[in-house]
Amino acid sequence: MPIAGIIVVCVVLLVLGFLLPRTSVWPQRGVDRTLGIGQGTAARAPGPLGRLLKRPFSASRRATNRSAASGRRARGKLPL
Repeated sequence: MPIAGIIVVCVVLLVLGFLLPRTSVWPQRGVDRTLGIGQGTAARAPGPLGRLLKRPFSASRRATNRSAASGRRARGKLPL
């Protein structure tokens, strides 16, 4: 279920980045901040367990940021 949620967030950020490139920064920052809190909390676990637990959060942050950036990049390539 969490994977489906991240996929939905990525699609929403992609569409927002394409349709509203300037205003899509704020939802992206909100998602990034939320996942960053989870990543920081998971990283506090001791030893290798902390590195293992924060990995899904960092991968999700990377995916959402990449999705929003690709939407803005695609919008920038339009001949308007």
